[in-house]
Formats: sequence, C-alpha cells, structure tokens
Amino acid sequence: MILRFASIILLLVLAAQSSASISDVSCDDRTRITATLKSSLQAERRGVGLRDPETTLEVWVLPTNGDWIIVQHYASGTSCIVATGEYWEASAPNPA
Repeated sequence: MILRFASIILLLVLAAQSSASISDVSCDDRTRITATLKSSLQAERRGVGLRDPETTLEVWVLPTNGDWIIVQHYASGTSCIVATGEYWEASAPNPA
C-alpha cells in the first residue's frame, strides 16, 4: 500500500515538474504539495511543528488507511516530502 501511495505522490510531482531530475521529485511548491495532499489523496494535516526559524514540519494522514506523510516547508515557499509510512496512531497528550 505504501508503495502505491508513494508512486502516486511521485507521479503528481513529476507531472507538475516534467523537467525535474529524480533527486528533485519529492520537492515542489508548497501550494501544489498541499493541494495534492488535500484534493488528490484526501489527507488531513494532523500536526505541525517549528524545526527552526525558517522551517516547519507537518504530519499528514490519510484517514482511510492510516498512511502518513511528513512534509518539510521552507520559508522560500518550497516544500519537500521527507518521510512516508503506514499505520499512523494518534496519541493523547500527557497530563501535566
């Protein structure tokens, strides 16, 4: 399942950037990556965190099967899919 999911992402990014090399296929404009996650995959953003002053990380989850994607956004407007996986399980916050 994760192989099929990763293939879909790669095909969508390749279609958007037909001249990209294989090392560039996981990065694209933030707006396009976000739109693809929402509309094509019906993914939901489940978390966001600041990595450094110019970089954020987001966790996106496909509610239908639990596949997950971590997207790194840069202040420049570029975003990269940095990890994918299966069986996302949300956990409750720890009591203070």
